Amino acid sequence: MRDTDLASNTGARGSAGRFTPLTRLRLQLSAWYVGTFAAILLALGGFLFLSIVRQTEADLTRSLRAAAHELEHAAETREREAIVTGGAAVDAVDELRIPDRSLYLLDTAGMPQHPWAAPAVIRAAAVQAARTGPMDRHVKVAGGPRLQLFAEPFTLPSGHRYVAVVAANRIELEDRYAAVIVLFSALALTGVLLVAIGGWLLARKAVRPVEKSVEQMRRFMADAAHELRTPIAVLRGRTEVALQRERDVTAYIATLQTVGLEAERMGGIVEDLLTLARADAGERPLRQETLFLDDIALDASGAMSALAAERGVTFGVERFEEAPVVGDPVLLRQLILIVLDNALKFTPAGGSVRLRVGREDSRATIAVEDTGIGIADDEIPRIFDRFYRGASAREQAGGVGLGLSIALWIADAHGATIDVTSPHDRGTTVTLVFPAPPMRG
Repeated sequence: MRDTDLASNTGARGSAGRFTPLTRLRLQLSAWYVGTFAAILLALGGFLFLSIVRQTEADLTRSLRAAAHELEHAAETREREAIVTGGAAVDAVDELRIPDRSLYLLDTAGMPQHPWAAPAVIRAAAVQAARTGPMDRHVKVAGGPRLQLFAEPFTLPSGHRYVAVVAANRIELEDRYAAVIVLFSALALTGVLLVAIGGWLLARKAVRPVEKSVEQMRRFMADAAHELRTPIAVLRGRTEVALQRERDVTAYIATLQTVGLEAERMGGIVEDLLTLARADAGERPLRQETLFLDDIALDASGAMSALAAERGVTFGVERFEEAPVVGDPVLLRQLILIVLDNALKFTPAGGSVRLRVGREDSRATIAVEDTGIGIADDEIPRIFDRFYRGASAREQAGGVGLGLSIALWIADAHGATIDVTSPHDRGTTVTLVFPAPPMRG
């Protein structure tokens, strides 16, 4: 059902412009989809970002430690070459270059040895490392960038103690984090938009059965009210007329008889409605017994024989074979009675109704064939709808159009199929085919 159709049936918006309950339900489902997906993305994104930060920080620390060890090795090389060459060799510390890393060699008092100048934070880190051992630290240079540094004291073969300090500008990490955040945000936004679109489509699909059920319920209630209105009006009219003035006993008896007939009709409608309501709610338990369909059909045909004779219709059994099935005997009898009653109801006096019970490929079958008024081709798909009655059915007989709905429910509950054929001017044939019973071990 389209939104516009539903809106026209239920009043899409009230005077205050509010959404219909089903529209609100779709919006709420879509919001739940988007909210759930966004929460999952946020959790996964946060976990991923923290993992990236931790891994990146660990990689940076390892690279700073490796650079510090290279600086220490260069200092040892310089001292060894100075002893051998008397200081004439190239200074290994001066020659050491590591991209994107600042190298400092200081004594334990924080005095720079290479280069000959160092920021105060570098000197302070060297002093602390000389006292407490290797250390990692984030520092901020006054008027400059934030640095990640590693300081480690070491002792040369000559016994002199120095501190190697390696620093890296944290802008490298911040740029990498920013790139990850931008990329993830773009992907998350795209994902949320796609989920919003998909969630709305899924919500519409999920709500569609509800819309159909609401529409069926609305139509069901309207039809039920329409069918009950007539007998209620008759009851009220008869009682009001009877009470307008005094009447003789015969008139009162006739009125009570009419009231009784209408009450019986109302009771039948209510009973059928309760049957269908219990069926829809799954409150009617289905007994599973191994029984013979021919026995049930024989019992039902016996009850119909008198009715057929009363209406001047010839009723007979053409085929009667043993047909085992598994099911509920009460419901199966009701199913056969509904089909036979329909055949008799729409067959005029002088016509005939034939019953056949048999087996085809181990499946029990029942066929009821009549010479009645028939059913138009365009009406056959709708005859099992609740309260539906074709034009010819409304003219020919009473009823409210619930019998075949109950018959379809009983057949479906037993896994059976109902096939209806109605050639023009040749009556109607209703065929029930039941599944084969399980083989006994």
